Order: sequence, then structure tokens, then C-alpha cells
Amino acid sequence: MPTPVAPQLADLLHRVLGAPLPIRLRAWDGSEAGPSEPGAPVAVVRHRRALRRLLWSPGELGLARAFVAGELDVEGDIADGLSRFWKLGRTGPVTPTRADRAAALRIAARLGAIGPKPKPPASEARLSGGLHTRRRDRAAIAHHYDLSNEFYEFLLDPQMAYSCGYWTAAESPAYGLADAQRDKLDLICRKLGLEPGMRLLDVGCGWASLLIHAARYYGVTAVGVTLSAEQRAFGQARVRELGLADRIEIRLQDYREVSDQPFDAISSIEMGEHVGQDNYPVYAAQLHRLLLPHGRLLLQQMSRGAAGNNTAPGGGAFMESYVAPDMHMRPLGETLNVLEAAGHEVVDVHSLREHYVWTVRPWLDTLQDNKAEAITLIGEEQYRVWLLYLAGAALAFEENRMGVHQILMVRPDADGRSGLPRSRAATLGADPALDRLAKDVTPAEAGDSPRGSAPARTR
Repeated sequence: MPTPVAPQLADLLHRVLGAPLPIRLRAWDGSEAGPSEPGAPVAVVRHRRALRRLLWSPGELGLARAFVAGELDVEGDIADGLSRFWKLGRTGPVTPTRADRAAALRIAARLGAIGPKPKPPASEARLSGGLHTRRRDRAAIAHHYDLSNEFYEFLLDPQMAYSCGYWTAAESPAYGLADAQRDKLDLICRKLGLEPGMRLLDVGCGWASLLIHAARYYGVTAVGVTLSAEQRAFGQARVRELGLADRIEIRLQDYREVSDQPFDAISSIEMGEHVGQDNYPVYAAQLHRLLLPHGRLLLQQMSRGAAGNNTAPGGGAFMESYVAPDMHMRPLGETLNVLEAAGHEVVDVHSLREHYVWTVRPWLDTLQDNKAEAITLIGEEQYRVWLLYLAGAALAFEENRMGVHQILMVRPDADGRSGLPRSRAATLGADPALDRLAKDVTPAEAGDSPRGSAPARTR
């Protein structure tokens, strides 16, 4: 009778990963091994090629490649499974010794897993050229954001806001993702002090959700820049549909190429992470140059923990290879230092870390609850990339390995005056002038209004 595979796999993975398995394991022959806990997730190794990937790339990258390729799977709560592996990495050694490698090779040989290095899945990023050159930055952005406008419509709220929401009434059953994204857009506009006639620049404008909100409800004229051709096409179509083409311009343009006269206000929402460590001072200086004295700048940007619980600037091997190649996150304090060195005065720092947990979970639910539709839109492999990405992101924000902050700044004038109101409430737009805005919105428009609830997306 053949020896069951799962106990041998458990021993092999123990040696490769450097610690006992944190969840139960099922092998391709149906055998199981590892801790048994009712309702706990189960790792399923569907093919011996997954082992070969781990032998060639021990750790996160090998596991990610096996998962994306469908050779490794998780039954049950994938976020719970990831959490257990993450705790394993924090509490035990993660680099196998030479003896462990030798023993692992013997077990792998018995299981028929020895062989040439498997090709990475097709969805793995393959960039060329110098880091953060304009050509490479365009390719990095296209890898993630040009995936499919139809897929992002499927995943996101009707406003197409792909960043952390602001959950002001999360305890209410009637309050959902679309409300949180609307409240985030309005919070940004109020912090920027937007008024009719102002000129707004949105760097990394996505699918134009902020541009449209600011033009419709705050009367500004706005310019958005993006490196994603798909985002620009979608945004332009929506701007024309809403009759805002005379007030909103969307450009396919690198932030370094913007040469306009200074703007009254500038926003950049979760774009600074893509700039790179060496180019961040260039980014900060360019935003300063493009801002009028007394003008406000608001960045919403992700960070990594300063306490040493996240030492990967790009978010780890999986994120860097499949989701956001060339991304760089630093602790918040380091970012503030660079911004101040460029001449910005920091007015307010607002943490939204836990709001990102509440934002990502609905995206993950949409993906999992509508698996067949998602696969039709982006294919099985990309579906698995997004499943791992969203589950891992929710966990990273929940466990404080990643953060996200709104950083409000002002450009002082030549005499050092900020031009800000004396009241903190007035500076941050804390007085809810939203009821007045809501009166001007018809029921049909309520989905995009500052106060109206967005209609549920039908599938």
C-alpha cells in the first residue's frame, strides 16, 4: 500500500518553511495531516509541482506562484489561513538550514517533485528598463490598472473609487461601501477647502471619481493625470455623460510632465506609493511647485509599520510580483520628513487604517460571491491573484502591518503665512455643510451625492 502523501508533505513543508504547519493539509491522494480544528481552513496541495516551486523559491514567492497556478488552494476562510502562516513567520525561523534542505530534497524525490524550475504563472509582472523611468512606470501601472474596466466596474462601487473609504456610520446596516466612498470623496474636498472657481489637480486620478465629485458639488474646474489608458478612457466617457467636459480634463501624463500654472489645490490619492524611494523627493517638489501659496495639498497614502512588523517596502514578494510592481511604502514619519523638506507645511495627519479593513472586505466578498462572473471577466489565474491580494490586504491592515493616512498640507507664502482659518474645524471642513448640498440633488442623482445613498449594483 502506498505511503500517504500528506504526512510526508507536512514534514517537507516543515523543513522548507522552518516551522510546523499552522493549518491542516490535504494532498493530491486525499490523505491529510497537521492540526485538525473544526471550521479551520485547510490547505490543499493539488499537484506535486507546488512542491517543486517551493524547493526553487522557498517562502512567500513559491507559495504565491503555486496558489496563482492553482496547484495550491485553501478551503475555508483564506484570510484566516494567511493569518496563521503570517504568525508562523513572526514567531519562528523562516530560512531552512542546509540539513533541512537536504532532508527536504530527499522527501521531494520520494514524492516525484524534483525537476527543472517551473515557469512563473503568466500573470506575474515582467518589467524591463531602469527603475522608475517613465517608460517602466507606465508599464507598472498598466500591469494592474489596465486589467479591465469591466472588472473594476464589477468590483468597485458605482463611483469607481479604488482607495480606502471613510466609514462614518459603519454600525448602520443601511450604510455600505458606496456611502463610505462618497464620504471619503467629500472629506477630501472639505479638507482641501474647495470652492467654486478653484482649479484642482488630481495626480493619479484613477477613474475620475474625485474629479467628478469636486466638479459637481464644489464647482471647481479640475485636471486629472493618470498613466493608465483604460482609466483615462473610462473617466472621459463618464465626464462626457455627466455634461462636465467643460470643467474636467483628464490627461494620459506622468506627474513629472505637468507644467501648468500653479493650482489652488492638489490631491493625490494612493499614488505616492508608486513613485519609488529615490523619486519621492522629486514627486514632493513637483507638487509644491504646482501649488499656489496658501494652496492645500492632500495625499492619501499607504505606509508600512515603523515597529518592524513589515520590513518589505513593496509589500512582499507576492505584491511586488503580481499586484503592484515597483511599489515602495515607508513608515509615515519618513514620508512627512520628505514632504516638509520640499517646503510643505503639514497641517493634519489622519489615520484610516481600520477603514481600509472595512473597505477591502466588501471587495473580497464581491469577488468570492461572484466567482464565475469574475473569472469570465479576468480569467482563472487573475481571479486567484485578486483573491490572494484582497485577503492579504485586509489582513495586513487589520494586523497593523500596513497603514494608510490622509496628510493635509499647505504651501506657505513668501512670508511664511499659511492663510489657514484660525479654527481647526474650519481648516478641516468639519462643519457638515453637506445638508445644503444634498438639497440640490435630485433622487436620480442621489447615488453620487454627498448625502444620498448610492444604489446597489445589480449583477
